[in-house]
Amino acid sequence: MPKRGKKEDVKTGAEPEIDGAEPEVKKGKKGAGKEVDQAVLYEDAPDKLSTADGKKYTLKISSWNVDGVRAWVKKQGLDWVREEDPHIICLQETKCAEKALPAEIKDMPEYPHKYWACSDDKEGYSGVAMLCKDKPLNVTYGIGMEEHDKEGRVITAEFDSYFLVAAYVPNSSRGLVRLDYRQRWDVDFRGYLKGLESKKPLILCGDLNVAHQEIDLKNPKTNKKTPGFTPQERQGFTELLAEGFIDSFRELYPDTPYAYTFWTYMMNARAKNVGWRLDYFVLSKTLQPALCDSKIRSKAMGSDHCPITLYMAI
Repeated sequence: MPKRGKKEDVKTGAEPEIDGAEPEVKKGKKGAGKEVDQAVLYEDAPDKLSTADGKKYTLKISSWNVDGVRAWVKKQGLDWVREEDPHIICLQETKCAEKALPAEIKDMPEYPHKYWACSDDKEGYSGVAMLCKDKPLNVTYGIGMEEHDKEGRVITAEFDSYFLVAAYVPNSSRGLVRLDYRQRWDVDFRGYLKGLESKKPLILCGDLNVAHQEIDLKNPKTNKKTPGFTPQERQGFTELLAEGFIDSFRELYPDTPYAYTFWTYMMNARAKNVGWRLDYFVLSKTLQPALCDSKIRSKAMGSDHCPITLYMAI
C-alpha cells in the first residue's frame, strides 16, 4: 500500500500509529535519564509442516505487498522468493504496467504461469500479480463489477479442489475520504467470495487493509479513526468471517502479540516494531482441517510490508 507523497494510502496520514511508541528520554535536574522501553520484536515460530492429524503439507503459498515491483526486484525480492520456494507467490501493489515489468520477474523460469492485473486509469497505481508453478484450471480478473474492477485489485485462480483469490483491498485513504467506497467494496467483495465458495472452498490472500482486532496493531487507542482501523472496516472483516471464513493466523495463534506485517517508513517504526497486521490468508472454514501453518516472515526486507506464507495439506 502506498505510503508516501500523494499516494493513495493509509499510513502516510497515520502518524497516530506511532504516537507514544518510544518515549523520549527525560532528564532530571542532574541529567539522569529515564530508561526507554525496549522494542518487542516478533519471532516467527518454526514452521509446522503437517496438519493437527499428521497430514504433510502439499501446498505452499506466499503473499507480499511489494510497494512497487520494480523497486522490490532491485532490492533482491526475488532472492527471497527463490529461497522460500512457494508453489504460488501473490504480489500486491505492483504499481507497474505489464509492458514495463522487469525482465527478471517476467521471465522467471521457476514460475512459468504468471498473471498480472494493473490499474486501467492510473499508471503506477495498485496492481496485483500471481505467479504459479502449476497452471490453474482458469484465471479471472476483478470481481465482475465495473465500479471495483478498474484498479487492478483482484486475480482469481481456480484449481482442482479450491479457488485462490489474490487481493489488494482499497483503503479509506487520508481523511477517510474513501470510507464509503470501502464499505461498498466490502459488501460486494464478500458477495463475490460467497459466490465462489458455493462451488468449491477458497483461499483469500493479500493486503486486506484492515487490522481486525486491537492485538493486530501496536497502538490501537490512537488509531481508531485511522484508515485500516475504523469501526466500519473492522466490522466489514468481522462480517466476512461470519460468512464461514477463518483468519488462518489467528486460528493458530489467537493470542500472539506483536505479529505485524506493515510498518510505516517514518520514525524508524520497523526497528521498533510499531506495526499493523494487514496481510492475511483467509480460508473457507471447510479447509480448516487442512491448515498446517500460517507464517509471518517479519525479517524479510524489501518493502514496508513483509511476506506471509501458508502451508496446507490440500
